[in-house]
Amino acid sequence: MKKYGLIGYPLKHSFSIEYFNEKFQSEQIDASYVNFEISDIKDFPEVIEENLNLCGLNVTIPYKEKVISYLDEIDTDARNIGAINVIKITRQKGKIRLKGFNSDIIGFTKSIQPLLTPLHKKALILGTGGASKAIFHGLKNLGVESTFVSRTHKADGILTYEELSPEIMKENTVIVNCTPVGMYPKVDFYPNIPYDLLTPNHLLYDLLYNPDKTMFMRKGEAKGAITKNGLEMLLLQAFASWEIWNQ
Repeated sequence: MKKYGLIGYPLKHSFSIEYFNEKFQSEQIDASYVNFEISDIKDFPEVIEENLNLCGLNVTIPYKEKVISYLDEIDTDARNIGAINVIKITRQKGKIRLKGFNSDIIGFTKSIQPLLTPLHKKALILGTGGASKAIFHGLKNLGVESTFVSRTHKADGILTYEELSPEIMKENTVIVNCTPVGMYPKVDFYPNIPYDLLTPNHLLYDLLYNPDKTMFMRKGEAKGAITKNGLEMLLLQAFASWEIWNQ
């Protein structure tokens, strides 16, 4: 039986373990998916060595960057982003080879691309965490120029919410929320953008999917903007992981 899994810490409940084990059962695939909760990245080689039937891993917080030094090869997009969340494991003649990928960028680009029109040339990315880097490169691959927005001034080229002027809001017709603001149970919260400046030309994409319609999305819809949550992206990430492991 082939084995796949997730490394991270802590791992209370993951979408991946439920999704893949249901997939294996329904499609009668002789495989299992398990969580490897490791408190230190130094334990990572042990996971590889002790599970001889392990063919692939997903990687979550806090190891998306730390695991890179243990890999033999990294996909170009993942290298540009500086973070990986999928590892393909190949074993040939006793040798183990690990290659890293980033499925965030795959899931996001496939999810947002059908919504983009010629009006969507520039974007604001709310938040500067790990996921935001994948979103930046995903939009870049789609020909959309992006600017990060942060609560505090962090570096040149990064805007604060207070700096979102009418001109900036008009020019940047794509807005992607990469922050946890508005996630269950704090469903009444929302990123502090000037919603009164939104128009039907705007596209608001929220990486959150619980609730399925965040206040960020609701306030956008009230101004006629197109909105989408991150559930499809999550599913597409899982599809991408499976394709990577079996290519």
